[in-house]
Amino acid sequence: MRYRRVLFAAVSTVVLLIASATAATATTRSYRNYVALGDSYTSGPLIPLPRLDPLFCGKSTQNYPSMLAAALRVRSFTDISCGGADTTNMTQRQSVTLGSNPPQFSALRANTDLVTVGIGGNDYGVFGTLVGTCPSLRASDPTGNPCQERFTVGGVDTIKAKIADTGKNVEKVLAGVHARAPRADVLVIGYPRIAPERGYCPKILPFAEGDYAWLNDVEKALNSAIEKAVAADGKATFIDTFGPSAGHDACAPNGAAWINGQHTKLLAAAAYHPYRTGMAGVTGVILRHLR
Repeated sequence: MRYRRVLFAAVSTVVLLIASATAATATTRSYRNYVALGDSYTSGPLIPLPRLDPLFCGKSTQNYPSMLAAALRVRSFTDISCGGADTTNMTQRQSVTLGSNPPQFSALRANTDLVTVGIGGNDYGVFGTLVGTCPSLRASDPTGNPCQERFTVGGVDTIKAKIADTGKNVEKVLAGVHARAPRADVLVIGYPRIAPERGYCPKILPFAEGDYAWLNDVEKALNSAIEKAVAADGKATFIDTFGPSAGHDACAPNGAAWINGQHTKLLAAAAYHPYRTGMAGVTGVILRHLR
């Protein structure tokens, strides 16, 4: 009886080792040449330490592409993302202070095997319009939704109408990526949550209370438009970061926030942009998909 128990234990150990090795092999993807495309939610302005290629793209050495490249141990890594980029900057040079960023597609090669794309929020000035307009309207109606009312014309939400066209632009971006890097796995990274699902923090997010829900709806519409573009493309994969960032919005306490609020913080984050914690959170979401 004792011999059988020992034998059973030994066999069980071997089975577990084989299963673990098989699982590790099955769930780990290996990449050699990684290219990151995107806007400031990819580049990570003011997160230490900055990259200088070029400086005023606001690229951080601790953004999610850099963290992902390190985690995957890729052989070559090119981060050509740039703050302020929109879908046109995939094929057109982008002017920045004291220089320019080349067309982002210029980084793609036939042997590129991983591409991440984080783009769309700047198309038609949507993101800049919201953060540039909504805070100034709060005083007129602190508990109402004055920003939503400002951008609703004839019963049509003009911001969401622009977002519908953004989806079409993202489809064109994906077609361009596939044409230049036909063997690459293409991951399209959605935008993480900015406003909380419930509650308010006007000192951090100075929006009227009713506009918090609208801001969430606008961001959901943006992510949905991008996800639909990915579905229409049929080759790329959409990575949802809005859902996983619940509880990590700009109002989250005790260092849990992934996104900064209205005040730019040197050596931390630009206003309304991700902290390093946000970049680490997005990296974790991507790695969970890959593994």
